[in-house]
Amino acid sequence: MTLRHMTLAAALLGATALGAQAQDLRIGLESDPDVLDPDQSRTFVGRIVYTALCDKLVDVTPDLKIVPQLATEWSFSDDNTSITMKLREGVTFHDGTPFDAEAVARNIDRSLTLEESRRKSELASVAGTEVLGDHEIRIDLKEPDATVLAQLADRAGMMVSPDAAEAAGADFGANPVCSGPFKFKERVAQDRIVLEKFDDYWNADEIALDSVTYLPITDTTVRLANLQSGDIDIANRVAATDLKQLEGSDSIDIEQAVSLGYQGITFNVGNGDKGDNPWGNDARLRRALSLAIGRDIINQVVFDGNFRPGNQPFPDTSPWYDADYPLPERDVEAARALLEEAGYGDGVALEVQVPNRPENLQLMQVIQSMASEAGIDVSLTSKEFATMLNDQTAGDFTASQVGWSGRIDPDGNIHQFVTTGAGLNDAGYSNEEVDRLLNEARTLADEGERKALYDQARAILQEEAPIVYLYHDTWITGLDKSVEGFVPYPDGMIRLEGVTLNAD
Repeated sequence: MTLRHMTLAAALLGATALGAQAQDLRIGLESDPDVLDPDQSRTFVGRIVYTALCDKLVDVTPDLKIVPQLATEWSFSDDNTSITMKLREGVTFHDGTPFDAEAVARNIDRSLTLEESRRKSELASVAGTEVLGDHEIRIDLKEPDATVLAQLADRAGMMVSPDAAEAAGADFGANPVCSGPFKFKERVAQDRIVLEKFDDYWNADEIALDSVTYLPITDTTVRLANLQSGDIDIANRVAATDLKQLEGSDSIDIEQAVSLGYQGITFNVGNGDKGDNPWGNDARLRRALSLAIGRDIINQVVFDGNFRPGNQPFPDTSPWYDADYPLPERDVEAARALLEEAGYGDGVALEVQVPNRPENLQLMQVIQSMASEAGIDVSLTSKEFATMLNDQTAGDFTASQVGWSGRIDPDGNIHQFVTTGAGLNDAGYSNEEVDRLLNEARTLADEGERKALYDQARAILQEEAPIVYLYHDTWITGLDKSVEGFVPYPDGMIRLEGVTLNAD
């Protein structure tokens, strides 16, 4: 498969001999995105594609300030239960239909009512919309929601053609129609996604590229080799262990930004029949595994010390980090004691599904070795990433090594993963008090009051451990020297405004 991708990239290069002049950009991704429907999708790499395909109501700057995109300005009501937005005029979707207030209303309704939508929990506070004019809309809230703008800066705020979405239903992702700088051309699963420039884009002056092709290349070594050979122009998630060899490279630039997200292990504690297992039924086993893991060891062995060890949804540099639960030291004896207490003094087996990417596999092999010292026999099942996520959703797993790319509001890193019935709660975790605390935190504007509620929820989650957190990424992006104008963002997205290919 990896050789095939190398051949494909070379073929694409040969087929566009004037590639630099034609401004055809090729991006190597760590995996193949899932369905290209903002309401249904959940992969990080899918969000990278959306930055070129689907504009949002609002966006963020590199320092995470919310700024206009399709909405030009907004204001909250005095009681913070509604937000009025003025919308950009002269915007069309890729099918030629107009972007207006009615389109926004239909998009929000789709996010809330489409059976397959994963955006329902993100927009749970939305009571409805009121079209105030062709380019003005009011979004009414059931209660104050401090997170709503941050949600609209991501997939919940991506605008798709309502007519195309209505006609396609749940199959919209096979031929997505948005309003971004590039429109969908073709997709070959596990092979490529090709977008071409949308000539009628509202901000066309900032777009110099004629097309962008995304190539899923799961092997980090092969992805880097493609970048070094010139077969791709940008590689996302360059391995931390490759940074030293790239220092001073004449052909490659490296850009970095600390991630907003995390990597961890999610346990099935209540998602279908497979949640009825020792690991799903007894939090002591999950805490034992956490104690058996040396997070600093992982960072040094797997990532050459370039990432940040973690034990919460937020890194210890975040104002939302709970200092009452600092990074734990590895304690094999304490792990064994918990297993003994739970009735597994002779050891216990654990199957973990893991993405079929070298970095993730190496991570889990290190954890496998450390866990064995505590009497935990970890077996690994490697899966293509989108397949793994589908199995998580269906509850077809015991434990899953999976991460989250992070959101600018703390709610985005925790609420949808641990509240009852939330769109990304693959663990099937449910705790009424955690629900109450996290739902209330959404309604408060004061950061201190919000943090106190997150800390209370953290105390419960620390004990019940539906997710064992491991570390926080640094986004490392490799660029051919011909790429100019790229700006790294903490959300890890590859934004293409101002990006050019220098023919020299």
